[in-house]
Amino acid sequence: MSALEHVLTELAEIFGDRISRGEAVREHHAHGEGWQEGCLPGAVIFAESTEEVSAVLKACNEHSVPVVAFGGGTSLEGHVTPSETGISLDLSRMTRILEVNAEDMDCRVEAGVTRHTLNAYLRDSGLFFPVDPGGESTLGGMCATRASGTAAVRYGTMRENTLGLTVVLADGRVMRTGGRVRKSATGYDLTRLFVGSEGTLGIITEVQLRLHGQPEAVATAVCQFEKLEDAVNVAVTTMQLGLPVGRMELMDEVQMDACIRYSKMEGYDVLPTMFFEFHGAPAAVKEQVETMESVVDDHNGKGFLWSNNPENRNELWKARHNAFWACLAYRPNHRGLATDAVVPVSALTELITGSKRDIEESGLLAPIVGHVGDGNFHTVILVPPEPDGLERALELDRKIVGRALSLGGACSGEHGIGFGKKEFMEREHGSVALDVMRMMKKSFDPNNILNPGKMLPEVAG
Repeated sequence: MSALEHVLTELAEIFGDRISRGEAVREHHAHGEGWQEGCLPGAVIFAESTEEVSAVLKACNEHSVPVVAFGGGTSLEGHVTPSETGISLDLSRMTRILEVNAEDMDCRVEAGVTRHTLNAYLRDSGLFFPVDPGGESTLGGMCATRASGTAAVRYGTMRENTLGLTVVLADGRVMRTGGRVRKSATGYDLTRLFVGSEGTLGIITEVQLRLHGQPEAVATAVCQFEKLEDAVNVAVTTMQLGLPVGRMELMDEVQMDACIRYSKMEGYDVLPTMFFEFHGAPAAVKEQVETMESVVDDHNGKGFLWSNNPENRNELWKARHNAFWACLAYRPNHRGLATDAVVPVSALTELITGSKRDIEESGLLAPIVGHVGDGNFHTVILVPPEPDGLERALELDRKIVGRALSLGGACSGEHGIGFGKKEFMEREHGSVALDVMRMMKKSFDPNNILNPGKMLPEVAG
């Protein structure tokens, strides 16, 4: 009997028909939404509590069976790709909102709760959770990848908005980290260690989150530009002025063309475009809009259209969040390889304009979209179906990442590493830092059962 069969036999009494070996279920859990090849897991187990996750990890650790946590399946760097001899542990049924502490503006949820579900639950409380990566991402997965998104420029990422965690360690022990206080000077910061660990050190089952007050007024604005450089410089100037913008997003002319077609956006030209959102009291929002209009005028903006109509706002951000799918629809027979470079804001213009030249020289189509307020931008490199298409796309990705690293940036601002970006880790962090990371991995997971092969490149030789 194989190690996997031993584990499944031991767990059968607990999980019953929540253990699946059906091909359709295994195929659903074989990959995320990225370009990487999938792999059918040996089995899929649907957990419904921290105790059940603990039972799975204890059994798998005893038999050295790999385990990969699965939530919404929205990752882009191969994080959820399982081992064919291992288990895909699905946490999407762990959907309880355990507590909401309105007076202290925090809550505790299970890992399978999505941001949309939480905000629907909070709708009448005057509170909301702002981290918005788009899609039906689960909050456990967002913690594991240190996600951010369109609102990070004002509200921060999962790192800033996670107060504490419940984590199941590789041997099945359950650990609570952090708590409900806004600051602490007691011991190692284990919460921050696990936020962004991508399921390689433990599996997150509960999350204590910081909530925010719903803004009294919200306005959106759109401005188009003849030159991409002018649009990016608006973002740089805005951040240097300290304007408290709620969201600030860039699309180049190719991305706008894709979104106009896919989301039926009317009244826009195929030009580089900036989207803005402003939050606060009505007078403050009015002042922010007026200041932004002045900044746009100084950088050759073609009009500045703003609105406080919720329907207009929802349509605008729906189109922005559908940008990836708009790219795939733009060239139906192509795959999408999403890049995710980030630099200090002062270097953003150089990064984006240089990357635009790299794209043109490559001969590939790669629309640009970005959370430019925090120095983060993406391209969706459309991989042609030719035999060398993927290698050409990867070479372009390497050029963009290399450009970001040379400007003091990072290979990923929010998508994480998985196995898609392992090759850049040593250049960014250096060999000593990687040795320390490997020591931590070995300490937490001596049998290497937790998401093996992800994040950390193998030692050469």
